[in-house]
Amino acid sequence: MAHLQTNTPKRKRNTIYIMQLVTIFLGFIVFGISENIKGPAIPRIQFDFNLNEQQLGTLLSLNALGYLIACSFTAILVRKWGIKIVSILAFGSMVLSGVFIFVSHTYPLFSASYFFMYIGNGMLEIALAILGARIFVKNTGMMMNLSHFFYGLSSTAAPLLATGVMSLTVFGHELDWRGMYLVMLALCILPILTALRSTFPGDDLPHEDRISLNMLLRDPALWMMVMILSSGVVSELAVGGWLVNFLEKAYAWDTVKASGMLSSFFLVFSLGRLLLGPLTDRIGFVLSLIIFSAFSAVCTFAALGGGESLAFLFALSGAGIAIIYPTVMAFIARRYPTGSDTAITFVVTMMGVGSVIGNYVIGWIIEFVKQMYAAGSTVGLLRGLQAGYGFIGLCAAVCAVSGIVLYVYLKRKQELI
Repeated sequence: MAHLQTNTPKRKRNTIYIMQLVTIFLGFIVFGISENIKGPAIPRIQFDFNLNEQQLGTLLSLNALGYLIACSFTAILVRKWGIKIVSILAFGSMVLSGVFIFVSHTYPLFSASYFFMYIGNGMLEIALAILGARIFVKNTGMMMNLSHFFYGLSSTAAPLLATGVMSLTVFGHELDWRGMYLVMLALCILPILTALRSTFPGDDLPHEDRISLNMLLRDPALWMMVMILSSGVVSELAVGGWLVNFLEKAYAWDTVKASGMLSSFFLVFSLGRLLLGPLTDRIGFVLSLIIFSAFSAVCTFAALGGGESLAFLFALSGAGIAIIYPTVMAFIARRYPTGSDTAITFVVTMMGVGSVIGNYVIGWIIEFVKQMYAAGSTVGLLRGLQAGYGFIGLCAAVCAVSGIVLYVYLKRKQELI
């Protein structure tokens, strides 16, 4: 009996940890789906609502703004209600947004529904990042990359799944992109079920033990991490929104082939996190950020410069950019062990600002370069798309340069992680 009592707490801890992992992994799976089913849908959305590239960029920026707004209040909700309730609210709002998108046949209603979905995404982003920082106390870089691997895995399948679901016929009606959003976002019900059965650590940490935001803001390393994460995530997320559009219009690829390339990007992206993630603990978080973001920038510029024959490099760039987000989260968890909630919320919120600006700039660049050529010119469209996509590569380069600055700063202070 004594032996059983001794083992029960350990067994219970293991069960709790397994449920936490299932919730995180499922959370990243549905997060990857919700983020990246838009690739094949965007050309159809653009056609249905008669949007030009600049308007499309503005739409994506408004979505990022909803994400940003959610980031600004989620930490407050986490402190008041705990991660469990906030996670369930985030998943639930995404399911509800799928219903709203399905019934939206006017542009204002569609924009509002999409905006609402990204509020749920923002809440989920913060909740998953905080939970990861709290439970991954050993092999932080590897575990962060492993959890984000599931985001890459679902992102790999999302474009092809979306293309397939859009062509399905139910009760004599084709689902199209509205029905596809309804079906895919309904998958968020699964992590709701696991979250309901989970318990989450860290909500009872005394307030006086937490690092204040004012103290964090005095650390130059945090601001450099903001620059790294913002530029890196713009480079990552912009691929999901613009690669299919680029390949269809610049190289006249059909939707299936273009979606296949996007899926290849996310396949390489997810494998990068799975296989290269453990290296971040060995060679250091900051050095990893420099090496992998520089690799992504080189691949993107080479793909643009080499034309259609080197389009595979768009997919290969995913291996480098995949490491950025989870490695930044691992850095924050290690550098601010009692202030990770606040630091993550601040960094991710600032990242949201960068994402708003980034999507708008890409759309503006494409439209601006197009206007430099004759109206309706094929060359003008091609050059515009190349210039806009070149900004994605530039963001990866900025990420690498910012990493070098951070490396020098931390090495000087002997605080390299």
